[in-house]
This record gives sequence, C-alpha cells and structure tokens, in this order.
Amino acid sequence: MTARVPRTLWSPAGGIDPAMLVYTVANDREVDAPLLRWDVLGSLGHAAGLHRAGLLSDGEHRRVRAGLRAALRAVREGTLTIGPEHEDAHSAIEIWLTDRAGPVGQRLHTGRSRNDQVAADLRLWMKRELLRVHAGAARCAAGLLEFAAEHRRVLLPGYTHTRRAMPSSIGLWAGAHAEGLLDTLESLPALWARIDRSPLGSAAGYGVPLPLDREFVARILGFSGVDRNVAAVQNGRGKLEAAVLFWCTEVAHDLSRYAADVILFSADEYGFLTLPPDLATGSSIMPQKRNPDLFELTRARAAALEGDLATVMALKAKLTGGYHRDFQFLKEPLMRGVGRTREMVEMVAMAAPRLGVDAARCRAALAGDALVTDEVMRRVEEGQAFRTAYRAVAAEFKAGARFSDPGTGALLARRRSTGGLGNLGLPEARRRLRGALAWAGRESRRFEGAMSRLAGSRRT
Repeated sequence: MTARVPRTLWSPAGGIDPAMLVYTVANDREVDAPLLRWDVLGSLGHAAGLHRAGLLSDGEHRRVRAGLRAALRAVREGTLTIGPEHEDAHSAIEIWLTDRAGPVGQRLHTGRSRNDQVAADLRLWMKRELLRVHAGAARCAAGLLEFAAEHRRVLLPGYTHTRRAMPSSIGLWAGAHAEGLLDTLESLPALWARIDRSPLGSAAGYGVPLPLDREFVARILGFSGVDRNVAAVQNGRGKLEAAVLFWCTEVAHDLSRYAADVILFSADEYGFLTLPPDLATGSSIMPQKRNPDLFELTRARAAALEGDLATVMALKAKLTGGYHRDFQFLKEPLMRGVGRTREMVEMVAMAAPRLGVDAARCRAALAGDALVTDEVMRRVEEGQAFRTAYRAVAAEFKAGARFSDPGTGALLARRRSTGGLGNLGLPEARRRLRGALAWAGRESRRFEGAMSRLAGSRRT
C-alpha cells in the first residue's frame, strides 16, 4: 500500500518523493504533539502582530483569532491532532484553520518561518515545563528541610571515602541535600532570562521586509523582550536546549546523590533509614526482599538525562551559522530529558518525607573511631598544639584506645558555628526557599496571564 503523502507548507505543487518525505519527517509528528497548544498560542500572538502592522484587517484578525481559539479548544479536547496527512504541528494547525476559516487562514504565515515559529513554541513550552520542575524541586527541598528539623538531634557518623569520619546528624544530612537543591533553584532565573525573549519576527534567521512590531508581539506572548539580532535566533538553536537540559541535569544530580545515600543508609548493614512498605518493591524469588527501586531508578534517570544533554551538545556542535534541518532532532532529547526530570522531582517530593529513621542504629554507629577527632579538638581547647594533639591521639588510637562519648547534648553544643550540627541554619534555608517560590509565583502569574488573555479566557 502506498504511504499517504502529507500536505506540506512548502511544496504545494506536488512532486515529492514519498520515501524522502517519510525520511525527513521521521517521528516529528509524535515529538510535535506536546507543541500543538503552544503553536496555537504563538500563532495568536503572531496574528495580533500582523493586525498591528496593518497586514490583517480588523475583520480578518477577528476571524483568524476566533479560528485559533477554536483550534485551542480542539487541541484541549483531542479533536485537533497531528495525523499522517500532516508534516508537523505547524501544518496541522494551519491546514485545520484554513479548512474552517477559509482563505484568511492562509494569511497567518505572513512574516514568519517555521524556524522562528518552532523556536517560539519551544520557549513557551520550556517556560511551562521549567516552572513545573521548579515547583517539584521546591517541594523536595521543603520536605527535606522538614525532615531535617524533625531529626536534627539524631546523630550518626558522617562519611568520607565511604568510611566513618566525624559525627553528623540526620538533620545535617537532609539539610545539606535541601540546600543543594536550593542552589539549583536559585540558578534558574539566569536561564529564564535567556528563554524569556521572543524569537518571532526573525523568520528564517534574516528577518522579513515587513513593518512588524516585534516588541508588541513579545509583550502579548508574555516575553520580557525579544532576541534582538535576528540571525542570533537560529545560531542559538541547540544552545538554549542544552542550557535547559544542563539545569535539569543539576537538579537530577542533586536528587541522584540523595537517592544514592538513601539506598546505602537503608541497607541492612547500615539500617539508618527505613523504607515504608509501599515505597519498596519485592523480589520474584526472594520473599524477604524489600528493594529501593524508586531511588535506584531516580539515580538511573539522572544518568539517562546526561545522555539527553550529550545528544543535544553533539547535534549543535560544529554547525555553520543559520538554520539547519539537524535542529529537528533537538526536540526529542529536550522533551524527554525535561520529562525525566519532572518524574524525578515528583517522586522524590512524595517519598522523602515518608522515610523512617532508626535513631538507635544511627547512634550505635557513632561509637568508636568517629569520635577520635573530637578528642583531638578537646585537647586543643585545653591548650595543646593541634599537631601535638593529633599525633598523640593517633598513637593512642593505634594502640587500642577508645575515647568516651560525651553525649548528644555535648556533641551538639560544641558545634555551634554556622551550619554545624548544633546550628543547622534551617530558618535561613526556609527563607531561601520562600524567595525561590516567590520568584516562580511572579513568573507563573505573568506567563499564565498572557496565555489566558491570548486564549480569551482564564483557562488555557
């Protein structure tokens, strides 16, 4: 059976080799599906810009706007999809609009290329998805801070080189992972500023000889400005996707290190943490097993995400300036990687507060060599030089001496410096979290408000 040849936006005269078209379209229909909504919203902004430039009359703009808002509803209801008769999301929407609104639909593409069109779609998509990842990572940080506060007096060994080192606490451990996430959350605004620039009006990379008001279109689409140099838009393809995936990889690494700790500390040999039965999996052959698959697959997703980033980096490397069809392959690893990150933050945010702590196992593991450095510092406070105390304690320990445990209160009291066991600084961490949430709230309201106004309703 002969494959159905899609209706394209670039070859109305026909004469397309079906095999060539199948090869060049590849899986773009499936990859483009999440962009349908954003393509409609971007088109609403572009149509408003054409009207402002006098390229659409009042009546034409009303018909196009009404048609696109109907298309938005159809996307939401699942009746406007990318079918085998379409090349991509852009052709699906333009053909849908023209079939229903008549020839005025063919005026929509005036002044733009699919190159700046997809760049706009992706930036709108990135905004929504990054806000979702940010929200999930913030929930992870909030859960870890609460966990830290609840277990701040539960002491256990800290480890270097996976060997017992010095006293730590569940509070210090959880708070450290929370603050790592806060560092990553606080780095998003710099990336956001790069995403928050409209590429529309750059067309294929060289602008168009029409009186387009690019700043006007940017404002109504909720962007803070434009990518000023029109050639820079296509030169930046891949760079922005890589930056987004790098930020997601930082989130993933934060969660992966946390997950690796949970896997280790919940093992029978450690027993510091316990997995709730409903967050563990079993074995098909060993009935006693309770496995930390949730955390192992969090660690694995972080590794897979690095692969998505590597794909984007390889695709964008060594290209000359301007547009290249290679860019088509940027979308899939971008969307897959961001999706993986969303899965990770949602699951860890759900799981982290539900871990159990075996305080007795934690405290028992602290005895012995984890207290040796405390003995050195006790002698330093009595007046010995550090190197003298260090050598003396080392020799005594080698000879079999063990040093007494001063007790939880004393161990905490001797560590009152900022960020230490007795002074975790959780109020300051919570202040940072509130700041990150406030930023996200402002950007979300600005973005969602613009999308709602374009859609003509409060719901988009």
